[in-house]
Amino acid sequence: MPRQVSFELIAECPVTRARAGILHTEHGDIPTPVFMPVGTQATVKGLNQRDLWDELQARIILGNTYHLFLRPGHELIRQLGGLHRFMSWPGALLTDSGGYQVFSLSGLRKISEHGVTFQSHLNGDTHKFTPASTVDVQLAFGSDIMMVLDECPPYPVSHESARASMNRTIRWAGEAFTHYRRRIADSPTRHALFPIIQGSMFADLRRECTERLIELDADGYAIGGLSVGEPRPLSMEMVEACEPLLPRDRPRYAMGVGMPHELVEYVARGIDMMDCVLPSRNARNGWLFTSEGRVVIKHARYRDDPGPLDPACGCYTCRNYSRAYLRHLFQAGEILFASLATRHNLQRYLDIMTQIRQAIILGQFVPYLTEVRNRLGSRPESAEPDTGIE
Repeated sequence: MPRQVSFELIAECPVTRARAGILHTEHGDIPTPVFMPVGTQATVKGLNQRDLWDELQARIILGNTYHLFLRPGHELIRQLGGLHRFMSWPGALLTDSGGYQVFSLSGLRKISEHGVTFQSHLNGDTHKFTPASTVDVQLAFGSDIMMVLDECPPYPVSHESARASMNRTIRWAGEAFTHYRRRIADSPTRHALFPIIQGSMFADLRRECTERLIELDADGYAIGGLSVGEPRPLSMEMVEACEPLLPRDRPRYAMGVGMPHELVEYVARGIDMMDCVLPSRNARNGWLFTSEGRVVIKHARYRDDPGPLDPACGCYTCRNYSRAYLRHLFQAGEILFASLATRHNLQRYLDIMTQIRQAIILGQFVPYLTEVRNRLGSRPESAEPDTGIE
């Protein structure tokens, strides 16, 4: 079967695992490494698609299968021309299978070997996700990149529980790919399916899962089960356990990561794609990321501060508004604050990825990595778990 997305390697760091490339999709080419803004409900909260495409120059964003399946429904989205047309988005779309959200429902779901039965958090209705049905839902969306249904265990779990969960994830991935290949054979458009590596925080299980999923010969591979409350160094170790085994000519996607200073660390470990709700969610809560560290805008010292949020940032927010004005909007509960803050935080993340990519291409990645680590040593930033939900 021909590749549904392809990955072109442009440059590699000779010291670390960092690499720069281009991900070719049905809806355009995406320079990597790439950070993908999260648009759970077919929208990145606080921004319109013009802002994302023209101002921020995002070329791929995320949607969430669980939420869009429940409301407005995949059949309605199909009838209205697919998710790209429904939300008027010209770029590429990646959709999660919804597995993470279903498994986070805890008492509202029941796992079997065939899938997951769950109750809607909206109205209590009962639904079932299977490896095949989640493929069908995402094909109805018309996603450029789709994810298999997987089981995402909490942290911590026993090695025995993690192995059982991993084996189920591998079986489900096999079922999903069998169904997907039948469906995609007749499709006039291209839609890739990525399996998800699980195994909790056990390196031996991560390696075993990777080796078994490689047999699927997928267009790309995701590493899931990160940012579920584990210590951040442990998350990095799990990536290190998987990455050397993954095909060099396929993109690698670390799901749900991370804080700004962590982006370069994942790239250094061979990751090409990342997503996280932190820049948009934290923006709405008044936590802003800048080149000089975080700004908690509610603090009184910003009440009469005439300076821009980040003097080194060229985003619309920093070009036009003072910290004093942003604090006023936040304190007043104005909707405009969420829009301006989200625009800035996403710009910060996307700028970091652009800098990382340029450093790799210019052969300057190691000095860049060293600078970030040294800066962090003098100005620590707290990490927090990613919920995957916006």
